[in-house]
Order: sequence, then structure tokens, then C-alpha cells
Amino acid sequence: MSQNPDKRQASDQLAVAAIQQACSKDKAASLATTEMLVREANAGGAQLIILQELHATHYFCQTVDTRTFDLAEPIPGPTSERLSNLARELNIVIVGSIFERRMNGVYHNTAVVIESDGSIAGLYRKMHIPDDPGFYEKFYFTPGDAQFNDGRNGFSPIETSVGKLGVLVCWDQWYPEAARLMALAGAEILIYPTAIGWDTTDDPDEQARQLDAWVTVQRGHAIANNLPVVAPNRVGTEPDPSEQSNGIHFWGNSFICGPQGEILARADDTAECILSVSIDRGRSESIRRIWPYFRDRRIDAYGDILKRVRD
Repeated sequence: MSQNPDKRQASDQLAVAAIQQACSKDKAASLATTEMLVREANAGGAQLIILQELHATHYFCQTVDTRTFDLAEPIPGPTSERLSNLARELNIVIVGSIFERRMNGVYHNTAVVIESDGSIAGLYRKMHIPDDPGFYEKFYFTPGDAQFNDGRNGFSPIETSVGKLGVLVCWDQWYPEAARLMALAGAEILIYPTAIGWDTTDDPDEQARQLDAWVTVQRGHAIANNLPVVAPNRVGTEPDPSEQSNGIHFWGNSFICGPQGEILARADDTAECILSVSIDRGRSESIRRIWPYFRDRRIDAYGDILKRVRD
């Protein structure tokens, strides 16, 4: 049996861009930078443009402050409408990120997918919510719904004109279950808008281990599910508003990899940039024919995965 996935039928190319950005406390300034970078990516031919997590503001979860809820907005709302207008004008699909006010007292960390006609193709509300020093997200975000009103699982891809997008958010990237459920539901690309960085007091060896783990686990999701992965992250050091720490140095290193985990593009840890690649949408099918992980899954033996702890 041939093990060369390059021996396949005619390809279907999709031009994808991931934007790595430094953010401002001023929402208008951050969104102006986002728009400039989106336009530049589109000028380079991108049909699908993916923004990082909470790209409109500083990463405000470093501290707990009820006044921060003033940053939240509904969907549709000002930020989603700005992204919609941009998508419509440029005839592209955009994956953005919004601190969503769903109702009084219910707020989400929400990825919004904008279709090329400016309509909202779908929302993904972050399911796994961390609560660690410097990342106090449980104070701000309600987890996404496990089931939609129409019966779909919360880990369901969003259908667009450029394919079925398996959109997840940051902390979700550490969970193989989320990636697998997206793949089983037909996702063609796994997308992880991210805001992650280093505690500035960690030594360089520890920082290197953390970064390597972040890249490796997502490449593993690509390999295990035979899907490309797009992971845009922010850059820059953002201060802790409470002044209880030295803030977070966001490590950038945004990357795009193919369905065998091969790195197609990767950024550094300092600069704003646009990663642009052409993804072959036929490659996943080709690889699954010779590496049939899905065929050989023992679904009859996985029942304990639904338990918190296996006794």
C-alpha cells in the first residue's frame, strides 16, 4: 500500500491568512489595526482570514474587575457589524473574536464567523474556561452551551462558502475531545483563536517548554484528525491592571499546519504579521485513505471517557 498522500486527485486550494497582532486598551485603535491587516491579507489573495482571541482590546482577564464588563457587547453589535461590513466589501470570510454580552449577567468569549456577504454564518462560544494566575476567565465568561436548540453538539463546525470551519478558542486547544468532535461533525479546518503568553518571571527553559507544548498539542490534533490547523496568537507585553504581577508577554508564534502536522507558516514572538498559505482541501481525504484512524476507532470501548475520573 502506498504511503504517499501526495498521489491524489486534482486539488482544491483555499487561500488562508492568520493575523498576529499587538492589541491596545483602546478598542477603536485595536480594530483599526485589525482592519488594516485584514485588508493587507486580502490584497495578498486571502479568502479566509482568522483573527486572534479578543483582538479588540488588551487581554483583560489578568485581573478581576467588574468594570471590565462594560467592554462586552451584543452580537450583532458594533464590532461584529464592523467585521461584517469588511467581509462584505472584500468578499471574504472572517473569523473574529468578541467579548459577548448575551444578557444581563451572562457573558461569553465568542468567536464570530462572518460570511462573505456580511451575514453571520455562526457563533462558537468558548467551552473550556481557564482560571489560573493571570488568566481569570471564569470570572468573566460563561461556558458555551453543550447543546444547541436544534440538537447539535456544542462542538459543531460552522458552514461557510469556504468550507466547514471547526472553530474553537484558546484553552479549548488543549483538549483532544473537542478537536475530535469537530472532526466527527465534518469540520474541514480546525481553528484556534488564541491569547497565550509567558509569565515574565519564568526562566527561559520553562518558557521554551510551554511554547513547545502549545505548538505540539495542536499539531497533534491536526495529525490525529487529518485536518489543517490555524492558530493565531497575539504579541506584545500587556501590563497587569492590578499591578500584582509584571503582566504577560504574549508569545506570538502563530502558525498554520497541514493535516499531517507539517508547519506551513509560523510567526516569531515579537512582530505583528500576516501568515498566508494555500491549503489543499482535498488533502485530508487523501490522507484518510491511507491512515484510516477513523475507521479503526473502538467506539465500543470508549465509554469511560464520559466519566470525570475512571474508578
